[in-house]
Amino acid sequence: MPIETPLIKTADDSITNAATRRVLVISYHFPPVGGAGVQRPVKFVKYLRKFGWDASVLMAANPSVPVFDESLCRDIPDDTVIRRAKTWEPGYGLKKNMSQAPGEAQRQSISKAALRQGVRFMRKAAGVLLQPDAQVLWLPSAWSTACRLQREMPHDAIFATAPPYSNLLLGSLLKRRFGIPLILDYRDEWDLSSVYLENSQKDAFSRFAQEKLQRQILRSADAIVATTKASAQRLQDRAAGCGSRADATCIYNGFDDDDLKFLRSESTDDENLSNRFRLVYTGTLWNLTDVSPLVNSIELLHREKPRLLERLQLNFVGRKTPEQAAVLERLDKTACEVVSTGYCDHHDAMKVMASANALCLLLSDVPGAERVAPAKLFEYLATGKEILAITPDGETAEIVRRFYPQGQFGAQEVSAIADWLEKQIAHVGENSLVDLPDVSEFSRENEAKQLADLLNQHVGSQHIPVT
Repeated sequence: MPIETPLIKTADDSITNAATRRVLVISYHFPPVGGAGVQRPVKFVKYLRKFGWDASVLMAANPSVPVFDESLCRDIPDDTVIRRAKTWEPGYGLKKNMSQAPGEAQRQSISKAALRQGVRFMRKAAGVLLQPDAQVLWLPSAWSTACRLQREMPHDAIFATAPPYSNLLLGSLLKRRFGIPLILDYRDEWDLSSVYLENSQKDAFSRFAQEKLQRQILRSADAIVATTKASAQRLQDRAAGCGSRADATCIYNGFDDDDLKFLRSESTDDENLSNRFRLVYTGTLWNLTDVSPLVNSIELLHREKPRLLERLQLNFVGRKTPEQAAVLERLDKTACEVVSTGYCDHHDAMKVMASANALCLLLSDVPGAERVAPAKLFEYLATGKEILAITPDGETAEIVRRFYPQGQFGAQEVSAIADWLEKQIAHVGENSLVDLPDVSEFSRENEAKQLADLLNQHVGSQHIPVT
């Protein structure tokens, strides 16, 4: 059964502000769940009320996720209405074990080959049946919880953010039931996720089922939001192609000035005036953020100027896939220092950024990447640190070149990246004053205003929610 009590913070459901409209935010992932994707919905919830919108949040009660981040809970306004619904997914540990080769179980009487085949079959069967993703097992409880909440506290609009794409399916069903405007928020394009996300199903049936689901969901939307202009155009074309009248607009990810206040109050002069150049990367290293071009450049420097690399420290903060971890191990044969840590909470990640001389942004040169802008880009910009961006031509490259035209390279420009590193290391410790870029357009508060304006556009002044 769904859990009725709010997860962290609550409000008196019987008290509403007649002058303020209310939006139902559907987000399976919400604090204390961690990860870059969680920040977008929580920052919207934090700032929407400044622009005339209160938010209720529907989230998973027992999310099957790899990381948690209590530091994000401080962004949730004290009187936010939060409802949790139980998911029937297995725990994340079990899902992870099923996705890997058998280990301890191999010592049992069942043969290794038979066990591996059985695990592979179960994964395949589950993936085919659970469309559009495993979080569809959340929908039964989420549906009943959302319907009950709408009867208790009518909402003027629905904002469903994805992935997981089951969030969008739930929003579509609720739109059909209650007749209130539906805004679909694509943090990542569904089509790209189907190709690149780990453990995504790529069989013919899954492609057919997800294509049909996405078309149905797009037809139910009143508006579509994407995180880049190019992605918005792509989704606009997809929507038009399936008969949807929804317009797509771009609301970038961004930075929260509250997250940066401590960076301004804490001195990092000792770090920056040392004779070591510290390059920091935060976030997951996986197939869309391949570290190989950076490693290739450092190996080139090692062959030509190994003593110079003694003054280089690389700090990687976040999860690494086994393939990317193997690429990083090549740096053990060079003279630079490598500090590699796992996932840490957002507050601590910002501290690591603050200690850097420069920040590294990676985006693999693969089809569709030209429409992607990593969320960390905007926090990188807000710190005022130098940026080394290794990205294909596209929206990310265009944004970086607006502020750091000398720091953006393609993956094949190994020699140019090595030259950039050499110059940065040679001049480390020079306390030159630079003008911080004006990146206020990417503030989370400004982006919440954009969402509020979009909601106002689709909720007429005389609109009365259906209960």
